[in-house]
Amino acid sequence: MVNRLSRRTLGATHPSTTIKIQAIALGASVVIVAHSLGCLTVAHWAAKTHSTIKAALLVAVPDPDGPNFPPEAIGFSPLPLQRFPFPSTVVVSTDAPYGSLAHSQACATVWGSRLVNIGAAGHINASSALGQWPEGYALLQSLLGTK
Repeated sequence: MVNRLSRRTLGATHPSTTIKIQAIALGASVVIVAHSLGCLTVAHWAAKTHSTIKAALLVAVPDPDGPNFPPEAIGFSPLPLQRFPFPSTVVVSTDAPYGSLAHSQACATVWGSRLVNIGAAGHINASSALGQWPEGYALLQSLLGTK
């Protein structure tokens, strides 16, 4: 079962970790697949929670202190730099517009995440022309040990 919260619910005008973290109630069988700001939200949630999840696939982690980070996205810096208590994979593009390869590598290292570099794929979104992105699904299966 997939549960989603709309951007309107989470604050589309001014994204904030405060709003998002309050909306997350998880359990041990939950797998999170997060993109961009969602990755930062997972990092903040993991630093504050006593709950656990099964795993997290984090795609296109932006740098909240980087020059291209949207100024209207507030509350994401400083980024928690502690090991996650669950398995995780960080997926990075070499030409990501909102975070450098070095930033993603640093995050993966401190979070204890596996780093997967998929080459030049922009922000790893619809504009990247990845289609259904079977490689992403394969990464998720690998993370969960089902492949």
